[in-house]
Amino acid sequence: MKKDVRQMLNDFMGGLQELSGTNPESVNAFMNLLGTSYAEGALDTKTKELISVGIAAYNRCEYCIVFHVYKALEAGATREQIMEAAMVAVAFGGGPSMAYSVTLLKDSIDEFEKDFK
Repeated sequence: MKKDVRQMLNDFMGGLQELSGTNPESVNAFMNLLGTSYAEGALDTKTKELISVGIAAYNRCEYCIVFHVYKALEAGATREQIMEAAMVAVAFGGGPSMAYSVTLLKDSIDEFEKDFK
């Protein structure tokens, strides 16, 4: 059964918001780490998001896949770049990484790509 990736993205973002109501210091620390890690530096944000896509596919983290595909597209990555990053993950993660890449990751691109055209 195909997952609703937009709902997954909304659930993740909503969960962060809800958790910040009861655990603001932890959520703020996490968000500050993200902000620092994804800031432009020796690598641009798009490259960092593509790395994150590969790591998410390798780790088979569904919410990470959905979130970082969205953020990669937002940062200007193309479908081809995102899939190539995922295929690097497959080289390390084998069949499980391929399974997530050809389903959830591809579905995320299909859903979110139109948001950035």
